[in-house]
Amino acid sequence: MRKLSSLISLGFAHQTSKHNPCNCSAARFYCITSDSPHSSISNRPGPLAQYRSLVKQGKLQHDPYQEEVAFKLENLLGRMEQYEKDMEEYHEKLTKWEEKRENERRRLLMQEAETKQEGGGMTSISKQRNLFQRWMSRKKHEIVEPGVGKWVSYLNREKKLDSLVGHRPTAPPAPGGLYLYGNVGSGKTMLMDMFYGATEGIVKHRRRFHFHEAMLLINEHMHKIWKDQVKNKSLQSSISSWITNLPFDTKIKEWLAAEERYKQEVQMKNILPAVADKFLTEAHGNHAGASLLCFDEIQTVDVFAIVALSGILSRLLSNGTILVATSNRAPRDLNQDGMQKEIFQKLVAKLDEQCDNCLIGSEIDYRRLTAKRSIDQVHYFWPLDSIKTKEFEIMWDKLTRLSGGIITSKAIRVMFGRTLEVPLSCNGLARFTFQYLCGRPVGAADYIAVAKNYHTIFISDIPTMSMRIRDKARRFITLIDELYNHHCCLYCSAASSIDDLFQGTEEGTLFDLESFQFETETEGAKLRRDVLAEGTVSSGGTPTGITSMLSGQEEMFAFHRAVSRLIEMQTPLYLEGVCHLHPYFQNQKESFGTLNAKATQFREPSLEII
Repeated sequence: MRKLSSLISLGFAHQTSKHNPCNCSAARFYCITSDSPHSSISNRPGPLAQYRSLVKQGKLQHDPYQEEVAFKLENLLGRMEQYEKDMEEYHEKLTKWEEKRENERRRLLMQEAETKQEGGGMTSISKQRNLFQRWMSRKKHEIVEPGVGKWVSYLNREKKLDSLVGHRPTAPPAPGGLYLYGNVGSGKTMLMDMFYGATEGIVKHRRRFHFHEAMLLINEHMHKIWKDQVKNKSLQSSISSWITNLPFDTKIKEWLAAEERYKQEVQMKNILPAVADKFLTEAHGNHAGASLLCFDEIQTVDVFAIVALSGILSRLLSNGTILVATSNRAPRDLNQDGMQKEIFQKLVAKLDEQCDNCLIGSEIDYRRLTAKRSIDQVHYFWPLDSIKTKEFEIMWDKLTRLSGGIITSKAIRVMFGRTLEVPLSCNGLARFTFQYLCGRPVGAADYIAVAKNYHTIFISDIPTMSMRIRDKARRFITLIDELYNHHCCLYCSAASSIDDLFQGTEEGTLFDLESFQFETETEGAKLRRDVLAEGTVSSGGTPTGITSMLSGQEEMFAFHRAVSRLIEMQTPLYLEGVCHLHPYFQNQKESFGTLNAKATQFREPSLEII
């Protein structure tokens, strides 16, 4: 009890220098900055109010670029509530229009079927012979290619529907979104997350994705749609129930079923719009209301990313979705390698049309400023000598004892039906070696699963990165992205300091080439472009890993981002937010008081007390 009470007394306020208060702009712990952590949604402050409050408290250093963006986000938030109402009315009209159109379409099909039935077109042998003779007498150039007849029939039917039902209702004009870009640590993600948090209860369909998670979700949806298509084609009982019960003979019903299938095939010709339609609304069941997509770290790492992002974002923006995104580059500068120029230019044009491009022009990495103004934390142990290794072990033993659980191995679910074995886990804590997480063919999907299931991660034996282990280095950068994105508490034992971690060895520096491509994270040794060319997906339902075809400059940005995030993850302000922002605690549905009690295990155990 004495040790536990001593730990509780070590609050974050005492870990910050009294003479140098933490007044920097790297805060992610913004969600509970108001005086009352249980303030209602209607009273929740907007991004500008949150930003100014944090500046006033001394937790942020005022930055004119950040304040300008916060002001624009505040204005966008003010328009969201009315837009939500407008979109609800629009979707009501759209639903009625779709129902009326579908009823009319079936009525037209019934009329065509009745005409065929009455004419005996499917049963009269003489008429069949006459039809065959007329068909054979056609000139060769007049013969219709397979499928063209159905296509013409489909188009004619669609034109009739337009005249009977009218055109699709027009969506209300959407407020312009924001595309935030700038240097590492300039506050892009912080400001976007402030805005996203403020929209709770205002926007029904809202999602926040990091790049890796979004790409994996797109792959998952695409694979599911492909599987459903194959399944539907193989089923003999695919005739819709409304057709089965009609008073027609079997041949007429088969014709109706073929027309129905052809309509579905036409609609599924381009799979990306189908994926986009489920991207934001699948969890809610209905599409009524506005939709908001917050997208962190937009990248164009390969051809698939360009094609997928272009198709998904263009569809969402055309349907009125509001986009707030972050990136290190302006839209026109994203595609440095010139891949798929025509598709990319359409994406850029759509972003320019729908979003206000906002440069956060500060040259300061505020995450570093946070670390400099805080007392050093005992979360990053280096070098890999006996003393630091022992301290790392003591920290693991201390936190697992505090958690009150038993250390076991456990298999956790990963996307696409896979599992990942966690060698050591205990009540939300997990421990791995660097080689286990980054030296094997695992990737973003595995890291997302780890980050969602465990609030505290221990990683041991992290080497200094070099070109010799560039594939491991890229996986490590992706791992840090996901742990940071899910607000995990991270303990590391490493060969060098954070700043020297990516400097390289005698084999050469990590980023000394103009361009190179990392090995794929899954699919064995296949590169992503090979799998795309083959058009294959793994037997386990796992698409290929996200592999980079980035320029040296892009890799340098990824390296700087990882270092900056590792530094912020050692700071009191970040650590204080773990018990409030991590999914593990949000899923526990515990009271605020219990969360405060759990927060003590993130406060630094003093090595003298242990």
